[in-house]
Amino acid sequence: MKRTSFAIRVLFAVCLLGATFNHVRADLEHGLLWDYGFGNEAVLASRIYWSVLTVLDPLGALLLFVRPRAGIGLTALIIFTDVIHNTYYVALSDQWTNPFYLSQIGFLVLVFVLSPIAWRGPQSKTTTREASA
Repeated sequence: MKRTSFAIRVLFAVCLLGATFNHVRADLEHGLLWDYGFGNEAVLASRIYWSVLTVLDPLGALLLFVRPRAGIGLTALIIFTDVIHNTYYVALSDQWTNPFYLSQIGFLVLVFVLSPIAWRGPQSKTTTREASA
């Protein structure tokens, strides 16, 4: 189970680091608080959210290995809020089949299907102590 959990966490981390790359590239090209092409339709809160992902995505990737359960939880929270948030803009511009959106939906499904398996891999300190007693 530990090996499977580790492999799932690697997959999650690769996806988060890919997203990090995209956010860093956007920040460097367009500056922080970029509107992602939505102009005045992108409210300040959305611009802040997109910018914060530049930090949250790599933090989630790191936590997947340093504190696996916290990393799994943060990964689920990131992709869940990202899909909800971006669905508004996808609807606004009728981009339902855009590859960026479909990839986010795919990652959301993967996270919610695989997270329970990944969660069981790293044992808590209490469980480890009880098993050795």
